[in-house]
Amino acid sequence: MSHTVITTTASSRSSGDGVLNPGYARTIPGLLKIGQLLALFISFVCVSCAKGWPSWAVFQYFAVVALWFSIAFFIFFLMHLFRLQGKMPCINWPLTEFFHYSVGAVLIFIASIAGAVKCGGASALVVASVFGFIATFLMVINLWTSYSVACGPQSGALE
Repeated sequence: MSHTVITTTASSRSSGDGVLNPGYARTIPGLLKIGQLLALFISFVCVSCAKGWPSWAVFQYFAVVALWFSIAFFIFFLMHLFRLQGKMPCINWPLTEFFHYSVGAVLIFIASIAGAVKCGGASALVVASVFGFIATFLMVINLWTSYSVACGPQSGALE
């Protein structure tokens, strides 16, 4: 009687395991988040460094909205980078991100329009408004690409 011996080897770590997901920064959603963070940060710095604001209230609103959403999007970026969504399954993360991006796109768009109207020719404020529009455009692209994940049909749903 002959016996066959089968040997298998298993790696201790697969590419899907681990805490850090460095490949996320090279994906389309990761690049969109990085672009949004940069655009919002540049617009916040331009508003903060501008001297002689023609309309103080408009640019304070612009600075607060840009800073708030840049912090929120940085947190979402870190959540994806460190795979923290799986550790908090009680929150629907795609829907939460979709909500933040939709509210952020509207508020940044309003701030950019108000900033463009009230800039008074100050070049730093014009640049802040332009980068606000760029951030809005990137948020809309992110909303468009994430819509099917957050609001699309669910697999395994009853038909």
